[in-house]
Amino acid sequence: MTTTPAHPVPDQHGSNLFSTDPDLGALLALYLPAPVYRHLMPHLQHLGGLAGGVLDALAQTADRHPPELLHRTRSGVDAQRIVKHPAYVELERIAFSQYGLAAMSHRGGVLGWDSPWPAAAKYALTYLFVQAEFGLCCPLSMTDSLTRTLRRFGAPALVERFLPQLTTQVFDDLYQGAMFMTEQGAGSDVAATATRAVPDADGYRLYGDKWFCSNPDAALAMVLARIEGAPAGMKGVSLFLLPRTLADGSANAYRIVRLKDKLGTRSMASGEIRLEGAQAWLVGEAGRGFQQMADMVNNSRLSNGVRAAGLMRRALSEALFVARERRAFGRRLIELPLMRRQLAKLMLPTEQARTMVFQTAEALRRADAGEAAAYPLARILTPLIKFRACRDARKVTGDAMEVRGGCGYIEDWSDPRLVRDAHLGSIWEGTSNIVALDVLRAIRREGALPVLDAHLRGLLAQAPLHADARRVFEATLARCVGRAAEVAEAGARGDALARQVGSSLYHLSSAVAMAWEAGGMRSARRMRLAQLVLRQRLLPQDPLGGDGGDDAEPDWLPALLDPTLDDGDVAGVDLF
Repeated sequence: MTTTPAHPVPDQHGSNLFSTDPDLGALLALYLPAPVYRHLMPHLQHLGGLAGGVLDALAQTADRHPPELLHRTRSGVDAQRIVKHPAYVELERIAFSQYGLAAMSHRGGVLGWDSPWPAAAKYALTYLFVQAEFGLCCPLSMTDSLTRTLRRFGAPALVERFLPQLTTQVFDDLYQGAMFMTEQGAGSDVAATATRAVPDADGYRLYGDKWFCSNPDAALAMVLARIEGAPAGMKGVSLFLLPRTLADGSANAYRIVRLKDKLGTRSMASGEIRLEGAQAWLVGEAGRGFQQMADMVNNSRLSNGVRAAGLMRRALSEALFVARERRAFGRRLIELPLMRRQLAKLMLPTEQARTMVFQTAEALRRADAGEAAAYPLARILTPLIKFRACRDARKVTGDAMEVRGGCGYIEDWSDPRLVRDAHLGSIWEGTSNIVALDVLRAIRREGALPVLDAHLRGLLAQAPLHADARRVFEATLARCVGRAAEVAEAGARGDALARQVGSSLYHLSSAVAMAWEAGGMRSARRMRLAQLVLRQRLLPQDPLGGDGGDDAEPDWLPALLDPTLDDGDVAGVDLF
């Protein structure tokens, strides 16, 4: 009898990405009402299986076969269309139709739930989906965000006309959304928008070029333009709803000049748009376009943070699998102390980002429910996660690739795609500098810092911290909040420290929230992660020092990488 030896190159494909991540379910039990949690679990289980197998294979195929722009039919008729690979179309069907990810915040009936789902539920599903496919999550986010903005600011007739098609799960009836903001001379500087809006009997006609438009063949797009005669600067910019096809079935007067050849998100089309008198409708109040579109941008920024968290989780999941299954020098990789340290460094920012996703989602839910203090909390948490998690994803995905070794550099595996896609988060919806400055703007204009301070103190009061650790947390909280207030009060002179403030508040918020989560989960392991955030991100360190104690490796490090070894003594954890 012969046996087939284990293959030396382990492959996780086919695993259930929900089942292999027990912390996700435990966290959701803290952030969702019990009936919602129970109803969602089977759907997460099913999606986890798809993400680890079918979706992953479809995403790999779609990444290798990017969309193609065709300008004419074979008989010579001018009729632009973007041809998408069947693998990408199937991903669209699963995301938009089967799971209703763009509709579930706006109406009941999605996945058998009789009311709109809370944000944490939607982002939990997205978090799993993005571990397989990143590119499509942009159209998903923009459709969701456009629907939200249209409902908030659009004329009732526009909402009535388009809401059913934006939120349908009938794939052939679906209207996807996009937003056309960026111009060659107006990227982050929206006040420099040059696209013109000319009043017309049917609304407005738009003229100008938009330089970077993802999902350019979407049925509807939100567009920033300047009404003729409007003042220069931000006050002259208005928001418009642009249809791809007019009521009579003819194409609107704009064209896709070309598609972008991108580093990542290759599966999803991005292009340049030339508006040649395209019909559009004003959304909201003239001259307040950016303020109104900011709601859509902020929602997309949160989605960017969710995607970054999902990319990091997939990268960490792959690294942990390889480390547990691959043998070298007569041992499993995860038994090697240096590898354990490397994996812990991947785990820390990954768990920080996941916690910040759910903290921000809960703040958004409360804000939408009308809680006054929740709006400024969501307003500051959103740029915090966009700024820091998207930057962390670039490093985590790159370092995780190294665990797989040479195979990790080969396009047959997910690692290169994760690395390429991860770099987009720091650019999309505002570069790091712009988003860090937005943190200060939330403090100065929205009064967000005292609200964040009160929120974190409330979480800290509920966290079962060791007495010594509590003193460190409280002192660090006071120092970070105090420093952020000083920088914000310095006005323009403080802007140079915006990134420092953004990073410190992100690390503080994630550490405190993880300590609170540790209590609810009864997880000493999560409490160690929370305390490690403070130790490694906010407290002074000796670059030549160790992890404490006489040993080169602390005795708790192996357990940090294995949820089954969690000892549950939460209040006994003190890493200071």
